[in-house]
Amino acid sequence: MAERSAEQPTERQIPLWPGEPPDSAPGDSFRPWLEPYPVETDKPRGAVLICPGGGYGGRAPHEGAPIAKRLNEAGLHGFVVQYRVAPNRHPAPLMDALRALRIVRHRAAEWNVDPHRLAILGFSAGGHLAGSAGVHYNVLPVRADDEIDRESSRPDALVLCYAVLSSGKLGHRGSFHNLLGDDQSPELLHLMSLETQVTKETPPTFLWHTVADAGVPVENSLLFAQALRDHGVSFEMHLYPDGQHGLGLAPGDPHVATWAELCGQWLQGRGW
Repeated sequence: MAERSAEQPTERQIPLWPGEPPDSAPGDSFRPWLEPYPVETDKPRGAVLICPGGGYGGRAPHEGAPIAKRLNEAGLHGFVVQYRVAPNRHPAPLMDALRALRIVRHRAAEWNVDPHRLAILGFSAGGHLAGSAGVHYNVLPVRADDEIDRESSRPDALVLCYAVLSSGKLGHRGSFHNLLGDDQSPELLHLMSLETQVTKETPPTFLWHTVADAGVPVENSLLFAQALRDHGVSFEMHLYPDGQHGLGLAPGDPHVATWAELCGQWLQGRGW
């Protein structure tokens, strides 16, 4: 299991919810938050919300802040969401990600963010969370007394990095156990098997995976890409023959490390 990051936000970080988060596990004191990494710019720029992986049991530090800083080098704003994990179950992580998207849009003028260029990026189980935001973005309730809730929670693009996407025979069992618990009905497993949830409204998507990934099989990305193709959704996918699961920026593998530059080019080509 990935190392758990700090459990409470600092003054620089932004709590996602006023008071206790909705649908938290009984007795869990974790309070999810947003870490902003804005760039200095004289005009609104695109932004990326980052969901670290960790099997829905933790949040891997190397898939958070280092990714935001790499995006900054490309002139893009980065925001890391420290979302709830086990013992919290679905829909708590998804609610956190969608709330974070709304917060960034609500404060777009403050950070000089283009609110129409907000992508969500995730690794491994964080990729499942990002993908869930792309296909289930309408599940978060809207409260009339909360200005943040009036913002859209639909991401404008998805970036899925060696993502857990399918709950089928090639799914990552540990991630789905942490997300859904022991009560995994066929209906719920189907709902969270994201290749079955793609529609023509799913945002454009960038995917990358290594064929040798022994943790999350490459078929997860292939199945999702085929679903995008079937529904006429634009996507770009890069498959690398070698490389273990959980590489992040892949600093030790110059070939796999090209994914970050390619992703930046893809985003910039779409107006980021």
